[in-house]
Amino acid sequence: MIDALRVDERLIHGQIAMVWSRALNLDGIVVANDEAAENELQQKALKMAVPNGIKVIIKTLDDAVTLLKDKRASDMKLLVLVRTIGDALYLAKQLDNIGYLNIGNVGKSVQGDKQTLTKFVMLTTDELTNLKELVTVYPETALQNLPSDVKELASKYI
Repeated sequence: MIDALRVDERLIHGQIAMVWSRALNLDGIVVANDEAAENELQQKALKMAVPNGIKVIIKTLDDAVTLLKDKRASDMKLLVLVRTIGDALYLAKQLDNIGYLNIGNVGKSVQGDKQTLTKFVMLTTDELTNLKELVTVYPETALQNLPSDVKELASKYI
C-alpha cells in the first residue's frame, strides 16, 4: 500500500522530511520524477533532506511504477512524491494501491496563467484538466498542505 501520493513541486523539503514523514510513520519516500532520476546532484540534495531511518528512492515515473508494483514495496509504509498533477495522474492510472492522493504544493514555480485554488495550489489550464481527470480516477483526491490541515476534496474546485 502506498500510504500517500503527494504532488509537491519541491519534492523533498523540510515539511516532507519532518512533518509528513512523522505523521505517516514512513519507512521510505519514493520520488517519481524523470529529471531528478537523471540528476545525481539533485538526488544527493534530496536524500540529505531526509532524517536517518527513512529510505529514499528516486526513480523515473516508469521505474517508480515497476517498483511500486513489486510485492516487497507492499510491506513498507511509503510516501510517493511527484512534481505535477499530470505525473500523479500517470501513476494513479497504473497503480491501484494508493491510500491517499494529496495535492500539497504546486504552481508557484510554473510560468503562465494560473488559477489559484488555495494559497498553496495554483494550476495552469493543463493542470486543471489533469486534476479533473485525476478526480475521476481517484475521487478522494484532496488538497492538504500539512497533515494538521483540513483535507479539502479536489472535486470542490473543479
